[in-house]
Order: sequence, then C-alpha cells, then structure tokens
Amino acid sequence: MKLQRKNMLRASALGALVVSGALVLTACGSDDNTNTGGAASGKPSVAAGDIKCDGAKGKLLASGSSAQKNAVDLWVKNYMAACQGVEVNYKSSSSGEGIVAFNQGTVGFAGSDSALKPEQVEESKKICTGGQGINLPMVGGPIAIGFNVAGVDKLTLDAPTIANIFNDKIKKWDDEAIKKLNPGVTLPSTAIQHFHRSEDSGTTENLGKYLKATAGDAWTYEAAKKWPAPGGLGASGSSGVATQVKQVDGAIGYFELSYATSQNIKTVDLNTGASAPVKASADSASKAIAAAKVAGTGSDLALKLDYATKAEGAYPIVLVTYEVVCDKGNKAETLPTVKSFLNYTASDAGQKVLSENGYAPIPAEINTKVREVINSLS
Repeated sequence: MKLQRKNMLRASALGALVVSGALVLTACGSDDNTNTGGAASGKPSVAAGDIKCDGAKGKLLASGSSAQKNAVDLWVKNYMAACQGVEVNYKSSSSGEGIVAFNQGTVGFAGSDSALKPEQVEESKKICTGGQGINLPMVGGPIAIGFNVAGVDKLTLDAPTIANIFNDKIKKWDDEAIKKLNPGVTLPSTAIQHFHRSEDSGTTENLGKYLKATAGDAWTYEAAKKWPAPGGLGASGSSGVATQVKQVDGAIGYFELSYATSQNIKTVDLNTGASAPVKASADSASKAIAAAKVAGTGSDLALKLDYATKAEGAYPIVLVTYEVVCDKGNKAETLPTVKSFLNYTASDAGQKVLSENGYAPIPAEINTKVREVINSLS
C-alpha cells in the first residue's frame, strides 16, 4: 500500500474501490484470491448441504467495500467448494467504486458500507431494467479505533477526544484530555500520527456519522465518504490503514475489527457515557445494531443506526455493509448465481460465519426480510 499525504491526494492515482464487501480479492483490489487478513484460510467451514446452488453457473463478478472483506472471503470459499464450476470473483476496493461499477453494469452486485443515495438509485434505473438498485444489509460490525503507542496496552477515549485527535488539534499522546480519560496509565510524549482512508470509503462515512452525532463542537464536518479533516496521512483500504498503524509508533487509525484482530493491533475502549467504557467486539456491536430501524421503503432495506446510544455494553461506532442489487431487471445469465450466493450469505449458516470471525450478524427480524427480498429478485 502506498502511503499518501493529505496534500498529495489530488496528484495521486487513487486505488480501486474500497466498499466494504471484499469477496475474493484483497483489499487493495488485486486479483489474488488468497486472504491477507487471516480469516479465510483452511478448509471450508460450512457443510456443502447448507448451501443451495439452485442453478448457479459460470462467473459472477462483484466489487466494493473492504470492510466486509474477511467475511466475504469465507463466504466465497465455502460457496465455491459447494457449487462446483461456479466462480464468484469479488474485487475488494471501496464502497464508492463498487457502486460506480454496479451502475455501469459491470458487476452482478456491489458491496457498500453506506446505503445508496437518491441520485445513485436514479442512475441505477438505467441498468436495472424496470427496477432499481436496492440495499440488502448483510454484514454488521464495529469500526475499531486501533492504536500503537509503545508501553501502552489499554486506552480509553471519548468522542470529543477522538475528534480532536483526527482533526489535528491533539498532537501528543500525553495531552491532558487523554490523560484525564486514562488515570493510572503512563502516557508518553510521543507525537500522534493519525491515519485515514485515502479513497472514498463507507467506513470513513460511518465514523463521521458517529463523530457528528456525539463529538459536539469538536467535529464540525458533515459525514462523507471522502476524509474531511486536515492533517494526518492517507492509506489505501482498511488493510492499508491497519498496516500503517501496526508499523508506526504513535499511530492511530480506524478500520473494521477483523483487521485489528488479524494483525494483533490494540483497540480503543469507548467512553460512551455508560457506566463503563465499551470494548469493540462482535457482541458489543450487535447490541448497537439491534436497535437499528429499517429506513428504506419497499424492497429497499437501508437501516438507520443510533450512533449516539449510551446503552450499557453497546459499541456505537458500527457499520452495516449492504449488498446492492437490482430488485428487477437483473441480467438473466447471472441472476441465479446472485440469488444463490446471497441466499447463502443471509442464511443461518452464512450469518454464523460472521459471529465466528469478529463481525456482527444482522438482527434476525431484519434478516428475515432480507431473505424474502432475495427470493423475489427478478
């Protein structure tokens, strides 16, 4: 991954899509179908009988979000082992690039960690003959704030402090605001080096939604896929940010928990206003996602999350990645494979893969609706 300074972004050729759904490729968008995150090694983890191929055939191309990469790697491996002769090729890049590819008609579905915007839905009608693009929530999970500070194994931060770190106002690890949240912890005077995504990213947008809802005057930026704040360094993909945090003393960055787990990166506990700081975990993310409401209409199942929750044990920096598909007007040659593959990912067996690998399954009530919509795709 090539590290990029903020002021060099316009002059750089940004990497391919970063939407959270990385099926078979690495988060840098290569064509290597091996897993660099450590979650998809070994034998298929699901019995072939749990997967119904239902006429699937040929090659299915997809692309988008890197946030769901490690989960999708496992899904693809299990699915292709059960459905011989079918190839699912998912390019892990970014949500923005995945949606662009979807609306250009070059992929059967896209992965995105933010729902389609109205103008993107309108554009999708050119590809979805007689229909439009819809959002199917498939993967939930925490966005971890990973840190690497020599001698510090445990760190608690709150939203305003995180905001002031990432907007370049807090510059040293022994800043009084950090010390106040971490009594008894010896904090060095090491300079803070904060890392963000260099390309448009749904992970960035979800972190922005959390900070906008909770950090008050410390975060004045609107949530967007493009990193909005000054300073810091950009890296490509969640894996790129995680790699830089792993390598640089004094570093802090944000990425899905599975990247922290696979690279043994320490993560921040959040002071949310609950009785105790909350760790990033599949369980704590599930408690936050369980309160989500369906905000979409008809077949669209876009969710509204409560980023400001103070519920006990609920970790509020969460994202939900969507698989973006046509409700009607799917290509005849790929529709059976799209339905078959997504039926597996939404199944009990497919969702179990999430809880076993640091992600949060979609709440059962919502997932039931997802399955109904998948079966209705045409």
